[in-house]
Amino acid sequence: MRRHATARSVARVSPDPRQILGATGERLALEHLERLGCRLVARNHRTRYGELDLVVVDGRTLVFVEVKTRRASAAGPTPWDALDERKRRQVRRMGRAFLHDVADRPFGDDVRFDAIGVIVDDAHRLVRLDHLEGAF
Repeated sequence: MRRHATARSVARVSPDPRQILGATGERLALEHLERLGCRLVARNHRTRYGELDLVVVDGRTLVFVEVKTRRASAAGPTPWDALDERKRRQVRRMGRAFLHDVADRPFGDDVRFDAIGVIVDDAHRLVRLDHLEGAF
């Protein structure tokens, strides 16, 4: 019996360029945080309110990190334009959910919300990285 490939079985779904850009920014942000001595706790952690980009431990502080990535060649908004009050409230809710739901998380003396803006060129090489500790 010969099987014939169908268009559905042969076609590959190409990744969304926005997802690739976001993953690149998160990787660069994590490399930056690790150079600063932070230790990764969670990456792309899903909560009922959305997804936390990065959760790290900085000394005795648990840090929730929102990463915003843009291309240098793209005209228009900066990474910070997407971090409006509505988004900051959502990240705080996700942080509370993480604290409530994750039993095996590290416990620290403090909690902090950081933002990292990443700008990459068309080849996904780092152009600029801005890290705002205690951004919100």
